[in-house]
Parts: sequence; structure tokens; C-alpha cells
Amino acid sequence: MDTIFLRNRMLLGAEAMETLRRSHVAVFGLGGVGSYAVEALARSGVGRLTLIDHDTVGESNLNRQLGALHSTLGQPKAEALRARVLDINPAIQAEAVVCRYDRDHRERFTETRYDYVVDAIDLVTCKLDLIQTMKGLETPIVSALGTGNKLKPELLAITDITKTNTCPLARVIRKELRYRGIVHHTVLWSPEEPVVPEPLEAPPEGRRSVPASIPWVPACAGLMLGGYVVRALIQRMDNR
Repeated sequence: MDTIFLRNRMLLGAEAMETLRRSHVAVFGLGGVGSYAVEALARSGVGRLTLIDHDTVGESNLNRQLGALHSTLGQPKAEALRARVLDINPAIQAEAVVCRYDRDHRERFTETRYDYVVDAIDLVTCKLDLIQTMKGLETPIVSALGTGNKLKPELLAITDITKTNTCPLARVIRKELRYRGIVHHTVLWSPEEPVVPEPLEAPPEGRRSVPASIPWVPACAGLMLGGYVVRALIQRMDNR
């Protein structure tokens, strides 16, 4: 018996573990939320992961991103996380894609069928395109909404987007999805009112501000997303 996932098997059973081993999950966006989602998926025994992010590890990532260490500074986030999951499970099939998901690169991700997609993308236009594309392909997808400028992980929840309120990003995504004919979509969100951060960092091109972020909220969000996807993959097996 493979002792790496023995404790998982004790709870989930052998058939579920085989389902996870055969599953392919793609994680788009490997920051504070996405990196912890990858961690949960890898340590749960998911057998194939595609890790997508265009960015490199910077010093400002060290406070909250799992792949961010002084030894990985300057490395592509996708490659740093690929090395990490292979260190956890050398048998995993892990692909690092150093690329920004947007409509110009959409076709690169429509040729492969994923069993599940985790959307941890920051940019609204890219997030909306990914959601619409995956729903068009009938690929299950769950999206993370805003965790920046928040302090209370106990308020995080995974629900249908129609049940969200307060969150500014949820409001925008709700409206834009309705415009695209999409009413229902599963999201992770928080009703916590965002804290107004001190503006200590200049925003990159295309963004109006840089959200503040502490270690525990995005980490909890990512672990919740990973667990949600694992349970969804197993439930699909149970419903066969």
C-alpha cells in the first residue's frame, strides 16, 4: 500500500483514492489562494495537475504564497510549485504552464479535458473568460473571489454566486456573468467588509490598486477550494 496517502485512504477509501489518482485538475493563478489549492490537491492524491501562472516569485509574495521562498525568488511561480508537488509525490504528473490565461491564449487550454478547474485568477476580464470558456466545455469550475484586504477566514464560504453579497468582486462577476447568460456559478467568497489598506505599493499596469493580504485568509481559501474539488471528484464517482 502506498503509505504517502494512507491516512487519506483511511477516510476516503481505496476506490476514491484511485479516482483521485486518475483525475486531472487545472489551477489557474498560483498566488496566495491558488498555491494552497495546489497543495491540498497534491497532498490528497490527485494524480495530474496543470499549474498555470505567468508571474515570477517576488519578495512581496513571501508573506503568503506557498511557493515563495528566498530560494525560489525570480523563478516562475508555476515551475516553483511544480517542483514542490513533485517533492511531495514524485509519481504525480505535474505540468507548469508559464502563461497568462486570457482570450489570446484560450485555445491552449481547450484542447485538454480537465476533470475540474480551480480559478484563482486576479484579473476580472481573464476570470470571466475562463469561467465562460469552461462552462461552454461543460468542465466543472470553481472560482475564488476576493481575499485581499480581509482578516477573518472564518467567514469564508463556498456557495452559488447568486447567494453572495457585500463583496465588490462578487458584484462585478455576478453582473458580467448574467450579461453572458450565466446565472449560476460556484464561488468561494467572504461577506467581510474589506479593510482600506495603506497604499505602500504602486499598482502594476492595468490595475488601480494593490490589495493588502495577510498569510491566513488566502491560505484558508485555497485549502477550502482544494478540499471542495477533491470531494466533488469523489462524489462524481459515487453518482456513477
